[in-house]
Amino acid sequence: MIKIGVIGVGHLGAIHLRLLKEIPEFEVIGVFDLDQARATELAAEHGVKAFDDMNALIAAVDAVDIVTPTLTHFECAKAAMKRFKHVFIEKPVTATIEEANALINLAREAKVKAMVGHVERFNPAFLAIKNMELKPMFIETHRLAQWNPRGTDVSVVLDLMIHDIDIILSLVNSNVKRVSASGVPVVSDTADIANARIEFDNGCVANLTASRISLKNMRRIRVFQRSSYVSVDFLNKTADVFHINDESGKPDANKTKFEFKSGDRTKYLSVEHPKVEPVNSIKMELEEFARAIREDIQPPVTLEQATAALQTAFLIAEKIKDLCIV
Repeated sequence: MIKIGVIGVGHLGAIHLRLLKEIPEFEVIGVFDLDQARATELAAEHGVKAFDDMNALIAAVDAVDIVTPTLTHFECAKAAMKRFKHVFIEKPVTATIEEANALINLAREAKVKAMVGHVERFNPAFLAIKNMELKPMFIETHRLAQWNPRGTDVSVVLDLMIHDIDIILSLVNSNVKRVSASGVPVVSDTADIANARIEFDNGCVANLTASRISLKNMRRIRVFQRSSYVSVDFLNKTADVFHINDESGKPDANKTKFEFKSGDRTKYLSVEHPKVEPVNSIKMELEEFARAIREDIQPPVTLEQATAALQTAFLIAEKIKDLCIV
């Protein structure tokens, strides 16, 4: 079994602790949090030890799960890697690109597994279309949330939009060419609503909207490519795939077909609803972290990938910051 400890047991950390206890590959040794009363309470609830020193917890385990505020990610991960411990870090990976690159080097030197918690990669609706052959040329995302003071230590770009940035970078096999963006700090001191346009070297364009002051919740991505269109609803966990073909194809109970004229030719639109298997996304990502350690393989969300998402997020945030200067 992999001995693991949780650093940071706030709202999300408590969820991680509960799920880690359900994963057979892990033996949860204990928790550490600056709020000792909170750590003691949760440790007693789950039958583990509450450590009053982070380094003592690190010394007692094989791996750590870091669920602290972003500003502390680097120091926590650095302390663990210097002691040759595997590391799971919640997104965004670090507060700066310099810190992220330093962790990449530390992980390589220590030969430890490091994974970042971009949980939407494990959303069941996204998993349903993950193995499809996608060559996106236009992507549109909307991530809208009702106001919640938790997470406002960073802008909406790093709080919410970074989920979609990571998804987009995982879908588009090309380098970012140009970024433009706008945003407004409505309630907090940083942007609470933002829109960004990412252009890639291969011609693909992504348009992203994120808001944490919406009256309704929405988490959706639409991917357009030649002769097909894919829609994924991360919130309601559904996926739809639309194909345009010259042939009607064989009857298929899983597809709805429509016939329409395009010039002098008849084309056929088929609508497919991929089966979405119910999974607990957070539990699944933690299970994949365990598998990476156990089988000595690359984690599904690497430090390098998370750093690329962070770099793009910073480019967007910088564009917004420039616009807000009066």
